[in-house]
Amino acid sequence: MEKRTARLTLLVDPSKKRAFEKLCSLEDVTPSQKIRQFMRDYIEEKMGADWREQVFDDDARA
Repeated sequence: MEKRTARLTLLVDPSKKRAFEKLCSLEDVTPSQKIRQFMRDYIEEKMGADWREQVFDDDARA
């Protein structure tokens, strides 16, 4: 689990937001939990399971 959090603001169509919230409710997850899951899955798909090492290495160089 992440130690810190950062806010991400998204602008979405209101009807898609309602549909997304309804689907999340059916799965008993919050919209934030689902978005975090989507992000983790996408990052791992693109960067691999060791993505944290790559990101932390980049942060250390900055």
